[in-house]
Amino acid sequence: MTATAKESLPNVDTAKKLGLLPEEFDKIKSILGRTPNFTELSIYSVMWSEHCSYKNSILWLKTLPKDGPHMLAKAGEENAGLVDIGGGLGCAFKIESHNHPSALEPYQGAATGVGGINRDIFTMGARPIAQLNSLRFGDLKLDKTKWLMKGVVKGIGDYGNAFGIPTVGGEVFFDECYNTNPLVNAMSAGIVKAGETASAISYGAGNPVFIVGSSTGKDGIHGATFASADITKDSAKDLPAVQVGDPFQEKLLLEASLEVIKTGAVIGMQDMGAAGITCSTSEMSAKGEHGMNIWLDKVPTRQANMQPFEILLSESQERMLIVVKKGMEKEVEKVFEKWDLNCVLIGEVTTGNRLRYFMHEELVADVPGDTLVLGGGAPVYKREFKEPASFSESKKFKIESIEEPKDLKVVSRFLLAHPNIASKRWVYNQYDSMVGTVNMSTNAPSDAAIVHIKGTDKALALKIDCNARYVNADPEIGCAIAVSEAARNITCSGGEPSAITNCLNFGNPYNPEVYWQFVGAIKGMSAACIKFKTPVTGGNVSFYNQSSFEGPVFPTPTIGMLGILDDKENQMTLGFKNEGDFIYMIGDSKNCIASSEYLYSYHKFKNSPAPYFNLDEEYAAHQAVKAVIRLKLINSAHDVSDGGLFVALAECSFVSGLGFEVNSDKTIRADAFLFGEAQGRIIVSVRKEDEVKLVDELKKHEVRFSKLGFIRGKEMLVDGESFGSVKEAREVYDHSLEEILEN
Repeated sequence: MTATAKESLPNVDTAKKLGLLPEEFDKIKSILGRTPNFTELSIYSVMWSEHCSYKNSILWLKTLPKDGPHMLAKAGEENAGLVDIGGGLGCAFKIESHNHPSALEPYQGAATGVGGINRDIFTMGARPIAQLNSLRFGDLKLDKTKWLMKGVVKGIGDYGNAFGIPTVGGEVFFDECYNTNPLVNAMSAGIVKAGETASAISYGAGNPVFIVGSSTGKDGIHGATFASADITKDSAKDLPAVQVGDPFQEKLLLEASLEVIKTGAVIGMQDMGAAGITCSTSEMSAKGEHGMNIWLDKVPTRQANMQPFEILLSESQERMLIVVKKGMEKEVEKVFEKWDLNCVLIGEVTTGNRLRYFMHEELVADVPGDTLVLGGGAPVYKREFKEPASFSESKKFKIESIEEPKDLKVVSRFLLAHPNIASKRWVYNQYDSMVGTVNMSTNAPSDAAIVHIKGTDKALALKIDCNARYVNADPEIGCAIAVSEAARNITCSGGEPSAITNCLNFGNPYNPEVYWQFVGAIKGMSAACIKFKTPVTGGNVSFYNQSSFEGPVFPTPTIGMLGILDDKENQMTLGFKNEGDFIYMIGDSKNCIASSEYLYSYHKFKNSPAPYFNLDEEYAAHQAVKAVIRLKLINSAHDVSDGGLFVALAECSFVSGLGFEVNSDKTIRADAFLFGEAQGRIIVSVRKEDEVKLVDELKKHEVRFSKLGFIRGKEMLVDGESFGSVKEAREVYDHSLEEILEN
């Protein structure tokens, strides 16, 4: 090819600088039958990066359950998962990470994460209706952590609010393992009518290829490669790899994309996320078993004299690639002209599998597209893994080794004030939960976010969840708990768990102990998803979440779960309703404080097993709760999770200001009863007149349950002893995080 003769050819050192292994460089030469030029090598470097190719994870990802009764698109088939929610409607939903960019430039890193995940949704023809996020930061005493958190939260809020999609839920977690490498996982869900979906595919020789949306700049070049390496002290030099977002442009692109799909002119459409034009041209072509000719000099650019590899690899935001039916170009151009967006013909579909990129009539790269993608020529590795010594050491933990505090009221205040438990209102007050609601969201306090679907009796229940401390203690059990807790929250809100998406955040996959964590998490996720009939619709793997000087973050397989309320009249909230109602607990208290916030933060004991968990008992409890909600036998439902039973009871009280009087289980330690985090427990409240019916129904389901006490007054009483007023506890709970951030 002409370009090869004009430039010195790359060697193995060039390949290594681009993040490729020597053997991968040899494989590229074998595929092409020659040494690649720099543009071609750059193409392979991003497409074979961990971020794009999943080369170190795909073998295990393939073991996840992907089939379910509601699936419309299986994992990997489209930009996002697609689930049938009935009534001729589908829900597209997905979660992705933007960790490395947020570590260096938190505002834009988080903002563009929000933009990217929403484009994955509306590229499929679905209108986004809800956003959630999962955020992990380091020690809040550090100024850097405060800077990262404030930047990330503002980036999410500014982009989401301006784009006009409500943020309806999320989670925030703190641990010093995230000091250098925060985790920013963004989730979006959208609704699409049957027959109005679009696919990320290309076919039909001669069909035109358009780039639409924003112009292409030098931001985000080699962003996928940057996300596929450890953070080092020199990572700040990679700041140009962080993209810059424009939510107002994205709003225009959303409306134009949905409108152009309705013209019937679109063959396929794909967001330009990681690896930009390179990714969209190769993935669409490989899926449709065709090739493309692309003229890079026709791409609208922000800077003059951009090099071919810069145009190809740029991750500038708010752009799409569209393959159009030949002869319908004018219809497409008219739509984007209406919305004042670029719509430029840059190529055509060809027979065969070649992707040919031209610059001013000169061929600058010529590669077989199917060798760039999963299932094609991209490398697949089977990594070794081994159990770390700390795992067997944690099994030696005995509750007797921890002295029980003399004053448990002190512990209760400590936990209510802890950043991992205290109210995150400082965060969510910066998000608009009602903006642009085509489908009405509700702020009624419940364990999952509830979004009503306009014009129907249905609602979506959405949850994002993962206790990374549990996963660090035992990856298999911890990840099964993450799935189960997400399902538990949806169940407590009146929904039926339907499917999940995941964001798998781990350290360096070449570390056998990190990879052992990854394998264990996949096994635990599979077991729980099979049990709850919640197939995996897709998601994101984010390796290399570690620094060269602090090591890996906790393994954090974040679970985003979709649930469905067929009748939104069955929505259940968590707050206590009536004085005199009885309080029951479904599930069983255990003499267990393992991996609890109480043990980890109050006693500062860091290495214990995962908390008690039994998947069969968990599943049975969920079925019982669904039944008593459907039969209108309970007034509230709330799961026992971080902080244990006392925190759960307090959260139920905070909604209405009503207190409680409960009696402890004398067969176990008082600290385990109040602050242990044994799984599978749900608190419900019931009217006196429905108590017998509730007990009878729970017996039918053969679940363990106990009567804890009743709702009364404004105090929180345990065994007749006051743990303070609800009002005072609420003050501690509401303001602790704000006070830390302000000091």
